[in-house]
Amino acid sequence: MKSLPLTQIIAVGSFAMLAAAGAKAESYEGVQPAVSAKSRADVSAEAVNTASAPNQNVVRGSRGAETMAVSTERGRIVAEAVRATAAPDQNVSASSRVNSQVISTMQNPVDARASAANAKSSRL
Repeated sequence: MKSLPLTQIIAVGSFAMLAAAGAKAESYEGVQPAVSAKSRADVSAEAVNTASAPNQNVVRGSRGAETMAVSTERGRIVAEAVRATAAPDQNVSASSRVNSQVISTMQNPVDARASAANAKSSRL
């Protein structure tokens, strides 16, 4: 019997190890099934609606002012803003000085005008 050289023995051993490793490989069972709450037709219809929407590639804010729900009358908001800007101590807070308290001693000009207007109207 003829003996094999060392290189052939190593080659045969490495092929045997590759064959053994290949036998342990996992089997491929395919792609996992998709789980979705929507049907294929619903998704397709939503995609068509989205693709045909106007201004779909325009960034927000470039279409002009957006509408918003109004919960208070415009006149009331304007009156509150005027009264707040006319307040004599609007820029003073309790933290302006150490251990200080803000005590407003002046009447708000808006309130003074309103009481003067009411006094004039009651004289008639």
